[in-house]
Amino acid sequence: MTIRPSWMGHPIVLEVAMTFTKRLREGVRSGEITCSVRIWHKPRVIVGNRYQMEEGEIEVDSIEPIGLPDITPQLARASGFLGVLDLLKVAKHGSGDRIYLVRFHYVPPKRVRKR
Repeated sequence: MTIRPSWMGHPIVLEVAMTFTKRLREGVRSGEITCSVRIWHKPRVIVGNRYQMEEGEIEVDSIEPIGLPDITPQLARASGFLGVLDLLKVAKHGSGDRIYLVRFHYVPPKRVRKR
């Protein structure tokens, strides 16, 4: 999350990064991984917005609340994990208790033309 100096004592949040564990990043860049299960207090991304990755960006296509029974082995594998337990170890961010399925696509960095 990027925070700008405060205005009247309140920090101004500019951007929330959608981070991925290192082992998933190549799958995200290649387009093999296009969804992520996140456990948050409330949604931390907005449909249509783009979020910086170390190279390129992630554009959020959809976000929906789901329940624990919705996290199947197939969903875990589609998210880049070996199984449900592997996913749950990584998906929890802080003390969040709501589960969200985020669908996205990777947007490669724009090429800089040399003159």
